[in-house]
Amino acid sequence: MDQPHSCTAEMSRGVHPLSRRHLLRLAAGGAGLAALSLSPAPAAARAAVRRPTGAGDSAFSSLLRELDARIEAAMAAYAIPGVAVGVLLGEREYVKGYGVTNVDHPTPVDADTLFRVGSTTKTFTGTALMRLVDRGAIDLDAPVRRYLPEFAVADRTASRRVTVRQLLNHSSGWLGDDYQDFGRGDDAVARFVDSMTRLPQLTPTGRTFAYNNAGLCVAGRILEVVSGLGYETAVRQLLLDPLRLRHSHFFSDDIIGLNVAAPHDVVDGRAVVEPSFWPQPRSLAPTGGLVSSVRDQLAWARFHLGDGTTGTGTRLLSSASLTEMRTRPGPGGTLVVELDGMGVTWMLRPTAQGPRIVQHGGTWPGQISGFMMVPARGFALTVLTNSVGGSRLRDELFTDDWALRRFAGVSNLPAEPRRLSAAELAPYEGHYLNRRINEAGVWEETHIEFRAHRGRLQGTSTTQGETSQLGVAFYRPDFGLDLDPVGRPIGTRSDFLRGPGGHVTWWRNHGRLHQRTDPPAP
Repeated sequence: MDQPHSCTAEMSRGVHPLSRRHLLRLAAGGAGLAALSLSPAPAAARAAVRRPTGAGDSAFSSLLRELDARIEAAMAAYAIPGVAVGVLLGEREYVKGYGVTNVDHPTPVDADTLFRVGSTTKTFTGTALMRLVDRGAIDLDAPVRRYLPEFAVADRTASRRVTVRQLLNHSSGWLGDDYQDFGRGDDAVARFVDSMTRLPQLTPTGRTFAYNNAGLCVAGRILEVVSGLGYETAVRQLLLDPLRLRHSHFFSDDIIGLNVAAPHDVVDGRAVVEPSFWPQPRSLAPTGGLVSSVRDQLAWARFHLGDGTTGTGTRLLSSASLTEMRTRPGPGGTLVVELDGMGVTWMLRPTAQGPRIVQHGGTWPGQISGFMMVPARGFALTVLTNSVGGSRLRDELFTDDWALRRFAGVSNLPAEPRRLSAAELAPYEGHYLNRRINEAGVWEETHIEFRAHRGRLQGTSTTQGETSQLGVAFYRPDFGLDLDPVGRPIGTRSDFLRGPGGHVTWWRNHGRLHQRTDPPAP
């Protein structure tokens, strides 16, 4: 999920309580480039490419035409009014805007159009902390209480033992979906962290990967305390200004007059502007509050694929710290795809060919984005969208193999779904529970009932009275492909975790843990 933060009022005004459907997935160019947008109707689009002339130009251009066609088809199929894309492949760069920012007041999307990038903000939080690691002000393996002496969650042992690294690689172990809004003041992040005493411990610290928005808010608070600055100011001074990311902001006051993509819902197959989707609590800024452009996001990729210097040659981060961010993964598992684990805020994703994918992305209602790099191939792809339908495009480009194969020559680990016997499925059958705290501070629950059906698991999910169907088709022990209501694979993956005695105790879906609550089968 994404997070906001600021001493201005606009981003926090009229915060909209979000449905679980949106929040569960929260799991999201360079100097001299210019891109003009493509309107929704078929029209000539102009894109900007920066590259040296060479023999590979025609092949790269062919790939870009394929990419354009896929994006345009997805926009029509999934009701996405506007998209911005950035590609980096070796020395070649490409940025392009498609469609419009707002179906009611259409303005073309271009390379500098602003979108919420959601949880890709986490990588800015992590990188800002690494600047302080370089200065010797923070030790990743020190306990959080070295910097926040009063820090506490419900479990006393976890409160005492959790380290900064475990916040950043999502292995702190406590419940992570806490979306409370603590207002617009400069103390919003501090108040959020102080409220975490009620968060239950799900797994021991450092033992299990589970996506944890609350943990990144703690990391943001450490950044505030150690730097002596508010979170937003710290990120601006440590990263945004030195990297000249001039279209990346946290506060609505800072984006007045700029081209901003409005969020859209999809109603009866059509995109509809939904202003209530835009506001975010400032307390969540460290986990998803950044508003940025595809040009700035591509520059962010270029920095992380580089040697730690800025475009002017100034040293911003040591090469060792850049490498540290995308190595030494914590516990592995699934977060839509299979993971080796998380590094310092980066998803570290294996491939069948060996080179590792470094990835994030963000989900906020009506603002869906993707961001990935394959450092060994010099490849990066970032896509920003302004519709809930953007999640389908993101899955096509970031979860499936097409873009990875075509641009980087790598692919997902193989996953061929199998049909299991009733006896093989019996250990997974049962009731599973997931909990979270909404923006008003109220607990909400999702209940899932899994039963064997034709060699696969068929499930019914109920959240706040809303019921939906889902399923899992196993491709290896404990790992499965997620199924849609009619039993077709949707491309994402999930897995089951076992406890003492080898019994299934959790289902991990979209990185969240769903606890088995009924006795396991004998």
